[in-house]
Order: sequence, then structure tokens, then C-alpha cells
Amino acid sequence: MEIRKKIVVKNPEGLHARPASELVKALLGVSSEVYIVYKGTKANAKSILNILSLGVNPGAEVEVVATGEDAEKAIKIVEEILYGEESQ
Repeated sequence: MEIRKKIVVKNPEGLHARPASELVKALLGVSSEVYIVYKGTKANAKSILNILSLGVNPGAEVEVVATGEDAEKAIKIVEEILYGEESQ
């Protein structure tokens, strides 16, 4: 199963070190492949270096692509962190 979802980053830190670290940690239990696409660049959401290379600031729109059995769970995790719900 592949799920794609566009998400506006509401986390006040954007997708920089702290939220990127939270994202990688949160996705440890997910078997699906998860990617974040921003300005035509696709980054593995399970790699902090890949995420940081995107340079996503607050208010930016990204597309999240998850492929696998638990793709819905992966999308939900990414959505919570990009909305800043995990860091509060």
C-alpha cells in the first residue's frame, strides 16, 4: 500500500534538528518506507541527515510518501511531528 499526503509544516522549528530527530525515533517501529518530498527533492524520513538536507522551514508544504503495510501509521506519525504535536 502506498499513501501520499501533502502536509504544511506547523512545527515552529520547521523540520530542523530536534523535530527531525523526533521523527527518526518515532519511525523506528514502522516497517514501511517513508519519504518526505520538498521542492522536488526526496529524502528518507528515517535518516536525520536526509531530513536536514531538505532545509524545511515552518509554513512549508511537503509531500509525505509511505509504502508498506503500516503506511497509514507512518503518515500519522509524520503528520503529528510536522504539526508540532509531539514536541509539546
